[in-house]
Amino acid sequence: MFNQESLAEAGQILLNEFPFAVWETLYVTMLATAFAILIGLPIGVLLVVGEKGSVLPFPKGIMYILNIIINLLRSVPFLILMILVLPLSRLIIGTTVGTVASIVPLVIAAFPFVARLVESSLRDVNPNIIEAAQSMGASPLQIVVKVMLPESLPSLLSNATIAITTILGYSAMSGIIGGGGLGQIAINYGYYRYRYLVMIAAVILLIILVQIFQSLGTFLAKKCDKRLKRKR
Repeated sequence: MFNQESLAEAGQILLNEFPFAVWETLYVTMLATAFAILIGLPIGVLLVVGEKGSVLPFPKGIMYILNIIINLLRSVPFLILMILVLPLSRLIIGTTVGTVASIVPLVIAAFPFVARLVESSLRDVNPNIIEAAQSMGASPLQIVVKVMLPESLPSLLSNATIAITTILGYSAMSGIIGGGGLGQIAINYGYYRYRYLVMIAAVILLIILVQIFQSLGTFLAKKCDKRLKRKR
């Protein structure tokens, strides 16, 4: 694995194919995360404010069905989910292969996860603050936008970091269906052609990306945490 020929080949692949693969991985991860948050955030808010005795109670049947759908989507392994949504990818994108096509299964896999993370963050908000806002005549929308979301912002940012690193891992798995990026390089060279140096390099780059996202998310969460500001 470490002979001169293997090292030379790995270096050539690293220079020629890895830069674009990193770009594809970042592109897919960021776009899928954006769509997952766009769908998952309001669902997560609804799971909290729509329950009985909360800010804006919804019918029990609707909340029950919503919870079942989210739990079902979360319980399906991503590799199986990718295959199940191939017809949907073809309908939306026009193809089931490629970088853009992999965004569809990534979003479907991620938005229920994001919804649960948002739900967890909002449940940590002090109920006394919500009751104070209600007593002052704030509407349900004002309570959500001006009280619940700002108060849970540090937790939301931390959970968003968890979501983006999870989606990054999913994007690597999408290489199996030709999703592009570092995952496809690792599979094509490391698995099919036994070029393990290339696979190791792809894994190291994925780890570096995860560390970057995690460090950035932790920094932003601490920056927005009012409790830490008070201690200072």
